Amino acid sequence: MNPFNLSYEALMCTNITKKIKLVNELYTLKNECGLDYQSSCKIVVVEYPGRPEKPSLARFNTMPKRGKSDIGFIETIHAICHIEFNAINLALDAAYRFRGMPDQFYKDWIQVAFEESQHFQLLNNYLIELGYQYGDFDGHNGLWKMTHETDYDVLARMALVPRVLEARGLDATPKIQKRFTNSNFKPMVGLLDIIFKDEIGHVKIGNYWYHHLCKQRNLEPIKTFDELIQKHIGEAIRGPFNIEARKLADFTDQELTYLQAN
Repeated sequence: MNPFNLSYEALMCTNITKKIKLVNELYTLKNECGLDYQSSCKIVVVEYPGRPEKPSLARFNTMPKRGKSDIGFIETIHAICHIEFNAINLALDAAYRFRGMPDQFYKDWIQVAFEESQHFQLLNNYLIELGYQYGDFDGHNGLWKMTHETDYDVLARMALVPRVLEARGLDATPKIQKRFTNSNFKPMVGLLDIIFKDEIGHVKIGNYWYHHLCKQRNLEPIKTFDELIQKHIGEAIRGPFNIEARKLADFTDQELTYLQAN
């Protein structure tokens, strides 16, 4: 079967249940070697991927600060759930958009899409236990914005989505877990353990393909990364960084030195 048509269908699906079902089908076909990665399929610009009517999207800098009350913790759970939902679309777009890559590239991003869908379901199920569900609070569109901005080149995508945006999750998760440890929502600590372990793998995949592409194009990785940061973000990435987790995700010592020097 054509993995690009299937990835696009899942990417543009607005119904959460159906989107997850389509991701599961892609994942199963990938595992059964039922996908032809040499298939052809028209590539279209996706300004907005498939998402349900709710949550309403607000600008990141207008999102209210979450307090230490129970509702503040629930809003935090919802925010992480929203990130995981967006991450499904990020992975699907990578699997759909960029052609001419080795078969393993598409297998990797289908795997990531499946794992992100599992994370989303874990968090949404917990929200439902608490009497809420995905869509009850506003979300922001920062993750997709960068995905859309890097649709012109697989190297830019690998540099900036897994290695910057998703790697931020590696930096932030331990601190978030500490907050939940002393709250009425301790099950989040275990859920974040599952997510954290998988996200190290996702960032590792981004690092692998970024370095693969730099080598293929005879580009110096740190210089190229810095140029893309300046082009798309306009300022240095600020710490603190989770050095141990970033090492597990295959950031090189030179890359970590570069990050810490800014």
